[in-house]
Amino acid sequence: MSNQNAHGSPAGGTRFAGKVVLVTGAASGIGAAAARRFAAEGASLMLADVNAAGVAEVAREIDASSARAASRETDVSDFAQVEALTTEAVERFGGLDVVFNNAGIGAFGKTPDIDIAAWHRTFEVDVHSVFYGCRAAIPHLRARGGGAIVNTASISGLGGDYGLSAYNAAKGAVVNYTRAAAIEHARENIRINAVCPGPIETTLATPLIRHERVAPEYAKAIPMGRPGRAEEVAAAAAFLASNDASYVTGAMIVVDGGLTAATGQPNFHALLVGDADSSGS
Repeated sequence: MSNQNAHGSPAGGTRFAGKVVLVTGAASGIGAAAARRFAAEGASLMLADVNAAGVAEVAREIDASSARAASRETDVSDFAQVEALTTEAVERFGGLDVVFNNAGIGAFGKTPDIDIAAWHRTFEVDVHSVFYGCRAAIPHLRARGGGAIVNTASISGLGGDYGLSAYNAAKGAVVNYTRAAAIEHARENIRINAVCPGPIETTLATPLIRHERVAPEYAKAIPMGRPGRAEEVAAAAAFLASNDASYVTGAMIVVDGGLTAATGQPNFHALLVGDADSSGS
């Protein structure tokens, strides 16, 4: 019998009992799903997002009394705000054990066409915020004798995409920064890893994923035949943050339905044999 509910979250668990978890970008999508997952496994939560009303609603959904879940409006591209967020988490809940640096944005366009401000904003939100989150959190994790940081990178940080060069560059930076930070702090019992989602149905991504010209291409390209769910990425993040991953640091966990497992060559079996099961649809 499964111990998971319809959203893929555990019906109950204790992996994070007594732990304090900070999640950014928690008003929706992967961040909100992660907040619910950590809460279901016993964590106290400090949730942040630039969308103050949205993140407050997620916190209320988890715990209307605010005893186990609190929220703060935060622009993660501003170190002072990230530092204040981290300090509030420690003061409210007595410490900090896990940080999920999840907030992010994208920018579309080829290099000659990308707005310069959009390029900089992508790096501010996707890269600088991860550094700020780690910088603010690590002293508090040290004080607890260790802890875990999970960053949201992307399969777009592991390879290139057409028209997403700013996002590719930013997520590539998150990937290698995660590795560097992981080896710097491994001897302090601070593990730092990243999740690399593929196409995930969130408020921001769904319009692209379900676009009438894009959706059929994804159906062919993704071996599992469908986009992912935010809860599936949250499950990977929770694993990396938990003691189940006690010997995992500097790792990039890909959550993409097998999309990047392929070389990108044509599906020879489907084309030459006509096996519907291998068509990717």
